[in-house]
Amino acid sequence: QVQLVESGGGSVQAGGSLRVSCGASGLTVSMYNMAWFRQAPGKEREGVARIYSDYGTDYADSVKGRFTISRDNARNTLYLQMNSLNPEDTGMYYCAAFLRYGGSWFDPRSWNYWGQGTQVTVSS
Repeated sequence: QVQLVESGGGSVQAGGSLRVSCGASGLTVSMYNMAWFRQAPGKEREGVARIYSDYGTDYADSVKGRFTISRDNARNTLYLQMNSLNPEDTGMYYCAAFLRYGGSWFDPRSWNYWGQGTQVTVSS
């Protein structure tokens, strides 16, 4: 049984930093594409960053240069380091695992497994 558990969210002022984590069980993070999504109230869930099994990465244009996705294979954990945060980054942050073959990484329908989310709130 696959479980993804996010942690590390919180409240921060604009310009600040946070790191959110996603601990995985039932799968090995190094073997799969994994990603971070976020969802603001009243908006659709959007892809933020993806990491390939070979450490390649993709980012949404809105977070390039500010966010970094990484993983710790020994801890079987996925991370998202978020710097220079602004209020538009506010939302529930979810990790996702197992991108279906042929799916688009930024489309949430392409992912099989999800965590419960962790809230990030950025105040101006």
